[in-house]
Amino acid sequence: MNVVAKTETGRALGDAFASARDRLPGKGKIADQRRQAFEAYERSGLPHRRIEDWKYTDLRALMREVLPLAPAPDAAALGRAAAAAKLRAIDGVRRLVLVDGAFAPDLSDLGSLEKGLGIRPLREVLDAGDGALSAQAFATDISDPMIALNGAMATDGVVIEIADGAVLAQPLHIVHVASGTAPASMFTRSLLRLGRDTNVTLVESYLAGEGTKAYQAHDALIVAIGDNARFDHVRLVEDSIDAFNISSATISLGAHAHLNTFGLTSGGHVSRYQLTVTCAGEGSKVETNGVNLINGTQHADTTLFMDHAVPHCASREIFRAVVDDRAHSVFQGRIIVRPDAQKTDAKMMTRALLLSDDAEADNKPELEIFADDVTCGHGATTGALDESLLFYMRARGLPEKEAQALLIQAFVGEAIESIASDALREVAIATAQRWLEARA
Repeated sequence: MNVVAKTETGRALGDAFASARDRLPGKGKIADQRRQAFEAYERSGLPHRRIEDWKYTDLRALMREVLPLAPAPDAAALGRAAAAAKLRAIDGVRRLVLVDGAFAPDLSDLGSLEKGLGIRPLREVLDAGDGALSAQAFATDISDPMIALNGAMATDGVVIEIADGAVLAQPLHIVHVASGTAPASMFTRSLLRLGRDTNVTLVESYLAGEGTKAYQAHDALIVAIGDNARFDHVRLVEDSIDAFNISSATISLGAHAHLNTFGLTSGGHVSRYQLTVTCAGEGSKVETNGVNLINGTQHADTTLFMDHAVPHCASREIFRAVVDDRAHSVFQGRIIVRPDAQKTDAKMMTRALLLSDDAEADNKPELEIFADDVTCGHGATTGALDESLLFYMRARGLPEKEAQALLIQAFVGEAIESIASDALREVAIATAQRWLEARA
């Protein structure tokens, strides 16, 4: 029999969970679910390379330990968060701000909610004992240790409900801000429910206040998309350069629903985004697109699980990575077609661009097909900038860095162009340009 001794790190986290219980919202059944989730995490601890889904992102080596829970933000922390949110403000959106794992109503736009739109902090929903919403917020699979840990430790988040037929005039923008001055971890979990025939756009930004370093952000998003609804999701990760960001999203689609999601990671020392999408209703359509722009010693991992559970659904996955210096990009994409999911149309393509001899990109696309009447395919390529194109552009007077920047923009452009909103597409382009300018 194998006996695993609990490390000092494991004991410290167990003590932190015990001491944080009074701070964690939700009693009764929710408290029991938290305890079960923490026990599930304790059985495995931080993921390591012997776990197949984590073979390229060994948190025991990269992160080593989970930092203590961040305290509730004080006035100074809220001030730093407000400055950071203002610096990356997006025009024409409804802003919802989470600071150090707590919803900040004074920094959020909660006035004049549109008809059919409901917004509440997760803490309020759990403390009020709303059984249906609480059950949905904590219904995710806890077999993954980091999802289990998030479920155990989540202090707050945002619960958004959109009634049947509602079409929001402006996008929603959840801003995650780390603003503490001491190393700490923050755990947030948000729930989004789209009714039938709705149309919603959500932007998520991950930022750090001035002077905030060495923090860990642990986030989860659970989305249910109703029949004939459309959900556009744009995710921008600009954490501080020594931060850790471990996030997950679980999205289910009803019949004839449409999901369009885009993610861009340019910040953080180590990041991991786990996206699970389930086509639960016939005729649904999924478009997932992502870009990693990393350098130095950054490590960015995007792991996608696309589950075709019913017939007549389509999915397209496009991922691009630009990797410089000694950075490491990871893309793992798995498409599974269940036995009843006939007439599935699924395609996945990932491409990596290496700008340095020391850069690394691991691409692992997979197909698991259990139906016979489907159209499926995947591909992966890795290479360097085209030297002939560089020579052509430099021969016409462009400096080398500018020529490289133009080629990089063209390389990631296909993924960025998938953003439906012109305004949000410009925001993503500006984020990419900031990375290119910093590189120059």
